[in-house]
Amino acid sequence: MSTPTPGCPDFDDILGQIGEFGRFQRRNYLLICLPVLFAAANSLSYVFTAGSPTYRCQVPACDNLEAPVYGADWVSAAVPGTWNKQGHFTPVTCERFVANVSTVQSKPVEWCSAENFTTETERCKQFVYGTSEQTIVQQWGLQCPENLWKLAFVGTMHFAGLVVGTALSGYLADRFGRKHVFLICIVFMAVTGVAQALSWNYTSFLVFALLNAVGTSGVYPLAFIIGVEMVGPRKREMCSIVLNYFYAVGEALLGLAVFLPDWRHLQMALSLPPLLCVAYFWLVPESVRWLLARNRREQAGVIIRRAAKVNRRDISAELMANFKEQELSGIALTELEASAAPVELKDDQIWRAVKEVFGSHILLARYAIMLLVWAVNAIVYYGLSLNATNLSGNKYLNFALVCLVEIPGYSIAWFCLRRLGRRLALSGSLLLCSVTCVASGFVTLGANWLIVTLFLIGKLGITSSFAVIYTFTAEMMPTVIRSGGVGVMSTFARFGAMLAPFVPLLSSYYEPLPLLLFGATSLVAGILSLLLPETFHQKLPDTVEEAIALGK
Repeated sequence: MSTPTPGCPDFDDILGQIGEFGRFQRRNYLLICLPVLFAAANSLSYVFTAGSPTYRCQVPACDNLEAPVYGADWVSAAVPGTWNKQGHFTPVTCERFVANVSTVQSKPVEWCSAENFTTETERCKQFVYGTSEQTIVQQWGLQCPENLWKLAFVGTMHFAGLVVGTALSGYLADRFGRKHVFLICIVFMAVTGVAQALSWNYTSFLVFALLNAVGTSGVYPLAFIIGVEMVGPRKREMCSIVLNYFYAVGEALLGLAVFLPDWRHLQMALSLPPLLCVAYFWLVPESVRWLLARNRREQAGVIIRRAAKVNRRDISAELMANFKEQELSGIALTELEASAAPVELKDDQIWRAVKEVFGSHILLARYAIMLLVWAVNAIVYYGLSLNATNLSGNKYLNFALVCLVEIPGYSIAWFCLRRLGRRLALSGSLLLCSVTCVASGFVTLGANWLIVTLFLIGKLGITSSFAVIYTFTAEMMPTVIRSGGVGVMSTFARFGAMLAPFVPLLSSYYEPLPLLLFGATSLVAGILSLLLPETFHQKLPDTVEEAIALGK
């Protein structure tokens, strides 16, 4: 496990001299936030690209074949369906009533009514769509209930890609550096997103959806790690919360799909701009904390001096002399080690730290609780997010609102992080979500406004929890495995997210059961989180020993 070299200044002490969040950090922080906009949009783009548009069977005897109208007055007579309490008729997708040949032939077409049709139904192969929306449903003939699993499977492939990508990017970032893996993830996300837009069949779309998720999954976690590691203790929560603002806005940008109804155009618009981030190779520096943990003091010193210059701050002569001495000894040590076993040395620090973690009952108990909290967050967060388009009203507006409500959720998290600390902020957010989910399962009979209100409050609560848990987890992990540790937690959460699409099926047994399940799991996670140590205004642990000492 990596331990600081005796006499080597702590980076938090250095930040105290060069500025915790000066011009240098602000510029770089903005740069790492911009790709998060597109990562967020790519992470949920399949909701629209692989979504099922509104459609019904074409009725040749009644429809104007040149310009058919989805909601024509006669539709309820020609197509089976359901009426809601407001008197709105929703036709089924792939069946229509069999036409009564004698009446259809003896009366004008515009007179279509119930007497024109029998009570028997038949399948159809031609459809009338309610909007101009074009998804893979029309592209590859995925209409009707028997193809719904193919649309759902796109989400499964997406989450599978997130699982692979999150774990892989976290490990690679700890071994090869935050910056390079961050850039690779951005470019890979962009390239596979473009390939997804150019898919030639359903199978190729699935493959590129999986690969796109692999790239997308690394962008936000690595941006978060880079952001947290470049600032001082008093600015960590601010950096983590503002990054989440960018993520929420990126998700809400998908609501603009109303102006890009063709799924290929939408996916292309989300994938091409991130290619400009190739310039980050020259613009964004490596994490100084990672460089110091790897004994690369020469590179760290260059970045520190540049930051001090941009921030217009002076570093004390004593600190610079101390740092220069360590820098020179570090160069000699690095050359000696590199000639012996460079790959082994890189891996040794990580695996030694992992072994020490598994040897500590305290850390194992803490991280087990965190794994559970992460999984609950993912199940509830994605369960509510994916159902946003099922709310009554304009689905694009609803989706944007459900995403934008995350901003006040993140703001509440920010306020609570500063006033209540990490532990109470996490527990309180989960309990808020628990109460609203349980309430919406029992008190929303026939009250649409109350359904939407409780839905948004529940999303606000789980969003606040997600924001807090990233900061909390990063502050409990030692530097040498911080990125990988957050990656493992996030990966475990993705497994939870894979269950989210199946939870609504429980309503067939008992209608409020999905929301009650969300509420119960949030309650358990909220109570268990009170057992975790408080990390507010604590120094980021560099070693496993320092991580164990948190809260003591």
